[in-house]
Amino acid sequence: MSRAMHKLSARTVEVITKPGRHSDGNGLYLVIDKTGRKKWVFIYIVAGKRKEMGLGRAGKGGVSLAEARASAEKARAAVREGADPIKQRDVKREEKRIPTFGEIADQLIESMQDAWRNAKHRAQWTMTLRDYAKPLRSRPVNEITTVDVLAVLQPIWRTKPETASRLRGRIERVLDAAKARGYRSGENPAMWRGHLQRLLPPRQKLTRGHHAAMPYEDVPALVSTLRQRMDISSRALEFTILTAARSGEVFGATWGELDLKTKIWTVPAQRMKSGREHRVPLVDRAAELLEELKPLDGEVDPHHLIFPGRKAGRPLSNMALNMLLRRLGHGDCTVHGFRSSFRDWAGECTEFPREVAEAALAHIVGDETERAYRRGDALEKRRRLMEAWATFLNNDEAISNIVAISRKADQAVA
Repeated sequence: MSRAMHKLSARTVEVITKPGRHSDGNGLYLVIDKTGRKKWVFIYIVAGKRKEMGLGRAGKGGVSLAEARASAEKARAAVREGADPIKQRDVKREEKRIPTFGEIADQLIESMQDAWRNAKHRAQWTMTLRDYAKPLRSRPVNEITTVDVLAVLQPIWRTKPETASRLRGRIERVLDAAKARGYRSGENPAMWRGHLQRLLPPRQKLTRGHHAAMPYEDVPALVSTLRQRMDISSRALEFTILTAARSGEVFGATWGELDLKTKIWTVPAQRMKSGREHRVPLVDRAAELLEELKPLDGEVDPHHLIFPGRKAGRPLSNMALNMLLRRLGHGDCTVHGFRSSFRDWAGECTEFPREVAEAALAHIVGDETERAYRRGDALEKRRRLMEAWATFLNNDEAISNIVAISRKADQAVA
C-alpha cells in the first residue's frame, strides 16, 4: 500500500508556524524549530539505517515546495537502486570543489616519483613547494594570480636565486597540471618567458660573483665522479669543493701550510684576497686526500706545491680544472662557482649562522668595530659546518642526513 503524498500546500508552507515536523508524505518533511526557522528534510532508510538528508531552507526566499518534492524524488530513486543519496551528493560536491594549490602540488609530486632518479629530488620538490610556496598552499588553485606568485618569489629572488628559479618552475608545473585537469584557464601566472621576465631581473645576473655555479643538489654526484678518477686535476677540484676555498688559494698551497695532526690548513696573508691569514679546517676526506698525494716515502718538502702543474715548480692552472669540468659535461659551470654552491647549501639546508658561513668563505663581515669585537675566526664552528658539508657531498644517491646545528647550540659552544 503506497503512502500518502503531497499533504502540504504552498500556502501551508508559507503560513504554518507550529514547531515540529510536518509531513508532505513518503519521507519529505517541513521542519520548524522553536525560533520559527523552516527547513526541508528527507528521511529514508538505507542498509537498515535511518538517515536524514537536508534539502535546504524553506519559506520565503528558500527552497519551494515543488523544488523540495523534486529533490526528494531524486533521493527516493537513489534509495530504490540501493544507493545512499547523501553520499552521492557529497561526491558531486567534491567533484565540483576546486582543489587547493597544495593539493595539486602533492598530487603532482606523487605522480612524478617514478621519473626521479632518487629520493633526493622528491625531497627537494616537496620542501620548496611546502615551505617556500606555503602562502599558496591553502588557496584554491584557480585563484592564484601573478601577484600571488610574485609575493612568494620576490623575498628570495635576490638572496637565493637558484632556489627561487627552481621554485618558479615548480609552481609553473603545478599550475599547468591544474589547467590540464580543468581547474584553471588562461595563461600561467608563473610563466617566465614573456611574463615574469618583465617583472623580475634575469637570474643569471644575480648569481653570486657572476660566476656560473652548479646547483648544490648536483655537487655530490660530481664529487662521486671525481673520486673515481686518479688525475691531479680531479683531486684538486675535490679539495677545492671540500674546503670552499678560492682556486688560487688551492693552486698555491704548499705542504708547509698544512698541519695534518690538527687538520688545519693555514693560508698566509699574502696569498689571501683579504690580505689576512686564513685558517681552513680540514674534514676527514680532505685530510685523506692529502695523505694520498704524499710521496711513497711520506717525506715532503714544505716548500713544494701540493697540486703541481705539468711544468716543474709551476702550480696547476684554473684552465686545467675548467677543462676537467668541460670533459665531465659541466662546461657551463666555473670552479669559483662552487663557493656559491656551498653558500647556497649552507643558507638553505642548515641553521648555521650567516657569519659562520661567510667566515668559511674568508669573507670580511661587518665594519671595523664589529670585526674587532668578534676577534676570533670561529674555527671550531666552521669545522662543524665543513663536516656537515662533507656529509652532504658523500651522499649522491639519497637525501643527506644533515643535522642542522641551531644558533643557540652554536652560541653555547662558543
